[in-house]
Amino acid sequence: MAQRTRISTSVLLICAAIGVATGVLGGVAGWVTVPLLAALPVVYGFLLGVHVLPGIIAQELLRMPWVALTAHALAALVSSAIAPIYAAQFLGTALLFGAIQELVAAAVRYRSWAAWRFFVSALVIGVVVAAAVYFAAHLSTLPGWAQILYLVLSVLGPVAWTAVGLAIGAGLRRAGVGRSGGGRPGARGRPATGGSGIDPSGAGRTGAGPRR
Repeated sequence: MAQRTRISTSVLLICAAIGVATGVLGGVAGWVTVPLLAALPVVYGFLLGVHVLPGIIAQELLRMPWVALTAHALAALVSSAIAPIYAAQFLGTALLFGAIQELVAAAVRYRSWAAWRFFVSALVIGVVVAAAVYFAAHLSTLPGWAQILYLVLSVLGPVAWTAVGLAIGAGLRRAGVGRSGGGRPGARGRPATGGSGIDPSGAGRTGAGPRR
């Protein structure tokens, strides 16, 4: 039987809270973009890495399908309200980063939530960021050492911000946030179905499970 997954109201509220908090940070990062590119362009890729936070926190906390994209979309709306001139960039980045995070999770069928899986998506995003900004910001005009530093920081940025997001998500889980809205381990490591927002026909398969 095909598995069905729905996002409950409580999960949406959690994603909204994550979206607001990270969206404010993303909006501030948007306003910093122009002066940063003028003064220190090599670190711009590192700054862009902050936009991985909505999906990382949502996935680490809730461990469910679609929460990364949902949190990213809501964060992009908040960021757009703060820095409307970058609305298109915020929405595009949200869709791209959220899709990468969802695809990596889907590749392991949303069953593995070990840290390595999050860092795989971070490295993929880092490579995308490095390539996109390199050409868009004409960084080829910089000295060779600056180009190398930019590439390194662009790849490491999403990785560093992913570590921050994992720490935040783990802290929220320990505090009990999301227990009534997201999946949580049940008996023998199987996801509990109560209040998880996951259709019972797919319980134990698409919900949150233990790290491995």
